[in-house]
Amino acid sequence: MRAKIVAGNWKMNNNKDESKTLINELKNSLKDFSFNNTRVLVAPTFVNLSSLVKRANKSKIEVVAQNMHQAKNGAFTGEISADMLKNIGIKSVILGHSERRSYFGETDAILSEKVNTTLKNNMEAIFCFGELLEDRSSENHFKVVESQLKNGLFHLEASAWKNIVLAYEPVWAIGTGETASPQQAQEMHAFIRAIIKEKYNETLANNVSILYGGSVKPSNAEEIFSKPDVDGGLIGGAALNAQDFIAIIKAI
Repeated sequence: MRAKIVAGNWKMNNNKDESKTLINELKNSLKDFSFNNTRVLVAPTFVNLSSLVKRANKSKIEVVAQNMHQAKNGAFTGEISADMLKNIGIKSVILGHSERRSYFGETDAILSEKVNTTLKNNMEAIFCFGELLEDRSSENHFKVVESQLKNGLFHLEASAWKNIVLAYEPVWAIGTGETASPQQAQEMHAFIRAIIKEKYNETLANNVSILYGGSVKPSNAEEIFSKPDVDGGLIGGAALNAQDFIAIIKAI
């Protein structure tokens, strides 16, 4: 049975003290939560990763990275390597977030390299992808999503997918207050699962967790998560408020 996952992407928010307060609130509020087949992830900034790994110790909250460079090491000022992340206890990394694609020019080719580096280091890749508003408006959204998946992941052997989590992000619904309807989310998630089945096999397609990432809130989480091919969410703004994030987790 594929895992249910709720991941909070804190982006460039929360200093050390704010991060400490938030992780403590989450730990305290979730101490009696049944994590049966459910994973809770938080992705703080790089400077707070190490302290939050220690603070999340003895809880079931997993601390993950927001990004990682594809090279092993070298003259890449400001970047972080897989070894650096592993050395402080990070086992999973978000790759290809729409903001990395749009603001920092990360291409499918770069992300394919990042995926390879992640898997080579026995880490888990949370691979993000999704269409822009113009893609949706021109009804090219399925083609765009299929292209991003094929270019970023379909070079992998089937065995590598045990360390892949997918996160579908309709870019037009991130930070805009707009949200794809639960029906739109299910339609795309079912499409994603179908093309994975076509490339690989039905068992693999049925076992990969596919998260929805587009303005999930306490008010819509339960309906979105109820769809058969939606396995959780990659949460942005709502993950910065402990009570909102907890309500979303409990909606799973």
